[in-house]
Amino acid sequence: MPKYTYTVKDMSGKTLRGSAETDSSDRLIHALQNKGYIVLEVKEGSSAGLFAKQRGPKYYGGRVPGHVLAFFAEQLSTLIAGGVPLVRAIQLLGEYSSNPRLGFVLRQVAKDISSGQSLHEAMSLHPKTFSHIWLSLVQAGEVGGQLAETLMQVAQYTKTQEAMKSKIITAITYPAILAFASVGVLIYFIVGIVPTFAQIFSDFNITLPMITQLVLSVSSVVTNYWILIVGGAIVAFVLFRMWIKTVSGRQRWHTFLLTMPLFGNFLKSIYYDRLLSTLSTLLRSGVTILNAIGVLEESFDGNVIIQNALKQVRSEVAAGRSISDSFADTQVFPGLMTEMMRMGEESGKLPGIIATLAKFYADHVDQFIARFSAVIDPILIVGVGSLIGIIVASIFMPIFKLSQIGGGS
Repeated sequence: MPKYTYTVKDMSGKTLRGSAETDSSDRLIHALQNKGYIVLEVKEGSSAGLFAKQRGPKYYGGRVPGHVLAFFAEQLSTLIAGGVPLVRAIQLLGEYSSNPRLGFVLRQVAKDISSGQSLHEAMSLHPKTFSHIWLSLVQAGEVGGQLAETLMQVAQYTKTQEAMKSKIITAITYPAILAFASVGVLIYFIVGIVPTFAQIFSDFNITLPMITQLVLSVSSVVTNYWILIVGGAIVAFVLFRMWIKTVSGRQRWHTFLLTMPLFGNFLKSIYYDRLLSTLSTLLRSGVTILNAIGVLEESFDGNVIIQNALKQVRSEVAAGRSISDSFADTQVFPGLMTEMMRMGEESGKLPGIIATLAKFYADHVDQFIARFSAVIDPILIVGVGSLIGIIVASIFMPIFKLSQIGGGS
């Protein structure tokens, strides 16, 4: 019988290697899985690694679209559940990936696993591709011996986050295009058309209406000082970027984002949905509450208010306080969230309660997007149309006056 060498992980996450004589690799894989091992690699003959060459730098790859990562997680879960060794599964997905970046990263991950690293350790060398959330979920799946199931949860989580992101982008794309086009039309009127009529009115030396004088003044300023206007805008933008990089500036800016009229609550709902759906997924996958909050803290670097609150929560939970009390003490998260968490703790159904809360805030986001899309388009159209109407009226009022003078003479 042929001799096979294998690499597996036991229930504690320890990597083990060995060899056995058996009829086929499939039979060996099934025997190892029946013993509770996670099969990383099985190969016939020599124990030399599947990949002989050593690579140089340890950090590779770049950002990969979320939907591509979700599809990869689904495929990897299916292959592992079907008994395909981990290294071989990742190697296959890397070879046939439609995304070149992901294909490159997966080939490197396969090499690292074949050299003895765990899947989450190999993925951690590519932080631009796999987030802290991914790594924590994969690690929990490896340790718990439920990698296939966990990867399917990762896929579902990634799909949910991508769907939310897609809704937001779709909601703002058309208004952004409309606003950009409207600004372009206004600039054309002010810079291209108004100066021509200004010269005509100057030649006739007539008294102009107040609205016409205002429009002509704006046109003159924009036409003669556009370099200063553009330069000032650039300087202001640079200074703003420098300000929000400071600790106090970043704190104040993020506070403003969460409290600004109309959009503040919308932004909060997005953050709460993301926080709760991530926390629920982590807990359901077997990640401890302390580690889960630590992962959330690292993933919320886009808003220091939320991040600092999570840092406080993690500190209090580590000191022995309950999750609900720790969240309530921050005075950042709403009472509904903390009370529902308290109910989840008391009933022993915390992950389910958190998932229900996540859906609640996701529904809030959907409702806001629907209302925003229905209202913003007519507001932009009426607003820009009114400005253009004012400009046109300011031009034609003196023309009517000139025609009356000409007719009277």
